[in-house]
Amino acid sequence: QLQASGGGLVQAGGSLRVSCAISGCTYNVCATGWFRQAPGNEREFVAAISPSGGGTEYADSVKGRFTIARDNAENTVSLRMDSLKPEDTAVYYCAARYSVSRTTAFSTKDVYPYWGQGTLVTVSS
Repeated sequence: QLQASGGGLVQAGGSLRVSCAISGCTYNVCATGWFRQAPGNEREFVAAISPSGGGTEYADSVKGRFTIARDNAENTVSLRMDSLKPEDTAVYYCAARYSVSRTTAFSTKDVYPYWGQGTLVTVSS
């Protein structure tokens, strides 16, 4: 089970952090990703992190602005979003999958069987 939280309204240029609490997927074998979906658009990849935390992947559109991290003690994965733009407005979803590899981060949404309910991030101009 995944529970996303932390969305809200922020002005362009501001920062926000969303978090995903994970249960039922043990942290050391659980790869996690963040995806987002804006109205009328397909769900798209944002960032992903490996079970060890040592492997990360980012979409080009967020590289250098967003940071994904995991807290294995709490079994949570967070997405820190800086320099937000209006085009970052979307519902953000966390997803998880079991992974034999502890260092691989997965950027394809189809490989994730477990999804949270989403949290809305709105960036005003």
